[in-house]
Amino acid sequence: MTREIYLAGGCFWGVEAFIARVPGVAETTVGYANGTTENPTYEQVCHENTGHAEAVRVVYDPRELPLEKLLNALFTIIDPLSENRQGADVGTQYRTGVYTVTPEDVPVAKRVFAAWEAKCGAPLAVELKPLENFYPAEEYHQDYLKKNPNGYCHVDLSRLDEVSA
Repeated sequence: MTREIYLAGGCFWGVEAFIARVPGVAETTVGYANGTTENPTYEQVCHENTGHAEAVRVVYDPRELPLEKLLNALFTIIDPLSENRQGADVGTQYRTGVYTVTPEDVPVAKRVFAAWEAKCGAPLAVELKPLENFYPAEEYHQDYLKKNPNGYCHVDLSRLDEVSA
């Protein structure tokens, strides 16, 4: 039985490329989460204050990949203290967040957040909220770095070894 959660960590290209490689992840879809515009386009998200975050829908097998480990994978590739910025990408659509769909995920997420806050020694700039809405991004964004191996990516994909251990 699979579960799903939505993760925002800046530009969704790199987040998807990294998270898709984590053992136990069955499927990823990039899109726009928790905004006010229905079915937004990338241009709208970037320029029209839609309130959406670039996010990745993650379908995973909790027997192989506990949620705690999946969330730690996200924290491994983001700057959890940076507000509305990851790498060279700046704007509210690049905010970081964990968007839950099941209430039982919230206590697990809160434990991970508390551990990272203690590790960082400062309040996190990562949202923890229920998923309000999610709209898949245009097809050219899906698996972007597979299709464009030299494309821009703020995520250090070599850090997968830290997660898989």
